[in-house]
Amino acid sequence: MKWRGLPQSDNVEDRRGDNAPGGGLGGGFGGGMGGGPFGRGGGIRLAGGSWKMMLFLIVLFFILKLLGIDATQLLDGGTVSSGPSSRYEQSSQQPDSAPIANDEMTAFVRTVLKTTEDTWTGIFKASGDTYEKPKLVLFNGETDSACGFANAATGPFYCPGDRKVFLDTAFFQELADKFGAPGEFADAYVIAHEVGHHVQNLLGILPKFNKMRQSMSEVEANRMSVRVELQADCFAGIWARYAQQRGIVETGDMEAALNAAKQIGDDTLQKRAQGYVVPESFNHGTSEQRMRWLKRGFDTGDLNACDTFSNKI
Repeated sequence: MKWRGLPQSDNVEDRRGDNAPGGGLGGGFGGGMGGGPFGRGGGIRLAGGSWKMMLFLIVLFFILKLLGIDATQLLDGGTVSSGPSSRYEQSSQQPDSAPIANDEMTAFVRTVLKTTEDTWTGIFKASGDTYEKPKLVLFNGETDSACGFANAATGPFYCPGDRKVFLDTAFFQELADKFGAPGEFADAYVIAHEVGHHVQNLLGILPKFNKMRQSMSEVEANRMSVRVELQADCFAGIWARYAQQRGIVETGDMEAALNAAKQIGDDTLQKRAQGYVVPESFNHGTSEQRMRWLKRGFDTGDLNACDTFSNKI
């Protein structure tokens, strides 16, 4: 991905080193806890499990923290990183509590966000509308949002309450190492997907289905959630087409993004986590669906082609 040297967005809020208090549970990068894609705007989930288990893990995390035990190190097998991510090296060493603002990962995020701003500004302008740019919050470990408390387990998500995308800085390495989806364009797809939820919010899609969800059963809400998430994937595909037109996309980039979509499909995640699938609990779409709608947006570049609500998914 040819991103270096391109203009960067000023709409990145760096909270790394902050320890924001919790404010309740919500959805996450794929639905996650409680609010799902409607309360939080959705995301790309990386782990299955019930909300009770997630609540237990969060409580356990803070108990261990009070005892002076780093639960994240236990999850990683007790190892401690000796330096920054291998993919996004920092330009100089500083303590985790005071991350530098010009590290390469931040430059990458700012650059990708700027390309999404350019993409959607142009599309909205062509329709006679004005695109309101979202803020992207970088955090490390935990933070708070208008949609509630978020930590590393939540995964990237969009909160319509404050119109911000939230991204833990360690996520990209987890996506590569634990879920087999490496590559800068795979990381960029993650950002573009969350921005896709912001587009849905501006178009009135998220508010409409937030309201409808109140009268839905859990199964019905999950089915609607799948359509919301697949549309965000399709919107990410539109961004990828724009990136290709600008000469940003290199050979193998789109394949990396499609592989990421495959690895975070509900069926793939459930098989990995528990060995079997429960279709009624799907809320993001299967691997095949996610790949197909991402590619549809890329192939057409057409907002109307991303209508997951009127078409068969």
